[in-house]
Amino acid sequence: MNPGPTIFSQIIDFLPEKKFRQCVNRYNGDHRIRSFTCYDQFLCMAFAQLAYRESLRDIECCLRAMRKKLYHMGIRGTVSPSTLADANETRGWRIYSDFAQALIHEARRLYVDDDFGLELKETVYALDSSTIDLCLSTFPWARFRKTKVAVKLHTLLDLRGDIPTFIWITDGKVHDVNVLDHLVPEPGAIYIRDRAYLDFQRLYPMHQSTAVFVTRSKTNTGLRRIYSHKVDKTTGVICDQTVVPTGYYRKKDYPEKLRRIKYLDADKGRSFVYLTNQFMLPALTIAELYRYRWRMDKADLEN
Repeated sequence: MNPGPTIFSQIIDFLPEKKFRQCVNRYNGDHRIRSFTCYDQFLCMAFAQLAYRESLRDIECCLRAMRKKLYHMGIRGTVSPSTLADANETRGWRIYSDFAQALIHEARRLYVDDDFGLELKETVYALDSSTIDLCLSTFPWARFRKTKVAVKLHTLLDLRGDIPTFIWITDGKVHDVNVLDHLVPEPGAIYIRDRAYLDFQRLYPMHQSTAVFVTRSKTNTGLRRIYSHKVDKTTGVICDQTVVPTGYYRKKDYPEKLRRIKYLDADKGRSFVYLTNQFMLPALTIAELYRYRWRMDKADLEN
């Protein structure tokens, strides 16, 4: 006697199956497929992710052990390592990419009013990358070093809900700043990133699109102070200045004023210098915004 739906099927029920079917039809994913459909493939791989399976054989053994429950889990096709391998190799990846974007859209709607610590109405993004080491013999295309290979995962994270909204996977040698060429700035949104993304030629188009950036400054960044604002040093803010780039190419790449804020973090015993095109928010709020970006670094260390 079936006591009720499995936990896995209860989780899957939250997913919009109709939108998945639309993604499949968009790319003719089930064309000439008789048994193991794209939805079967998705359910198997979703189970593997939730159950921490490490190989196709591992997935097949676990699912076959529950053969009588597969129908109730939504899996109609026969599960075997060769079937899964063929599906993963030949099915269009754009189906699952589009479906992931649909799920991200739904998730962001749930957290649109989430308070992440600062009273801001704007959408706040954190941009960073993680380098994932791989096996040299299995992934020779993932160039990194002579004896090592790796991929780099560039991620744009919505801090309301910590939801990834953009992911770009490259080999390990691609510099972080190149991801800015693939981002479409959202007007009014705030983008927080470290000094690896400091490139005036790429920052200016973001400024022109009315997006806000907050980034760390480098020690050799050529800037000239033209005005200093009053600050309350008891808050940790050391200085708040209006600056302009120096040098022919810097001024040509970014012909506007910037705001430079120096902040002393008492907990870490370090001072940080931030650059932003946002002149309305208090200097302490800018510093606190960058502090929330550290949650992304902490998540990288935990993973």
